[in-house]
Amino acid sequence: MCGRFTLFLDPGELKEELDLGPIEAELHARFNIAPTQPVAVVTEPVKRQVELYKWGLIPSWAKDPTIGSRLINARCETLAEKPAFRGAFERRRCLILADGFFEWAHPDVKTVRKTPYFFHLASGKPFTFAGLWEFWRSEAGEAVHTCTIITCPANEQIAPFHDRMPVILPGEVRWKWLDPAAKPPELNRYLVPYPAGEIAYHPVSTLVNNPAADEPAVIRPVN
Repeated sequence: MCGRFTLFLDPGELKEELDLGPIEAELHARFNIAPTQPVAVVTEPVKRQVELYKWGLIPSWAKDPTIGSRLINARCETLAEKPAFRGAFERRRCLILADGFFEWAHPDVKTVRKTPYFFHLASGKPFTFAGLWEFWRSEAGEAVHTCTIITCPANEQIAPFHDRMPVILPGEVRWKWLDPAAKPPELNRYLVPYPAGEIAYHPVSTLVNNPAADEPAVIRPVN
């Protein structure tokens, strides 16, 4: 599960670290990106242009766009089977830019609120989630580009918090994921847990629980 993430690094740093192309989208520092909000994506491996898509996949055949709020994540094990993801897995893969994400620790007592934790690369560098994208048009002609984040079983570091984690693609396979010629089983080899030793994390306040809270305090460590 990935329900919140961040992208607050400078666009120039993102472009250099991730070897991106034009960043025509207007990127602002985001400390609490929530479902249905715009997220930065790259959909092709040559020009590598950064665009903004809505988080929450709306399949092209959907009658009701609210389905997107239920399709913010896609399990890697069933991408080739689920009608909502099958076509996108074959032809519409994307990278979703990020520099951190959140998970919540389960409390020992049910009346206690879950403690949120901020996860990021130990290097402090940005990264890319493996994602899928879709184009949807309403009966009134409204056109929307949407996306979903692919998840895989959690590594041993994240497993105490959640049994799933977002798929983070390392640099050596990032652009292979977008290769139009790539097909399973090659694609499936990329959908694995990121090495635990390369991830750092710390507890943060419950401020992140409020989607309207989008400020540096959201990721600030707390005791």
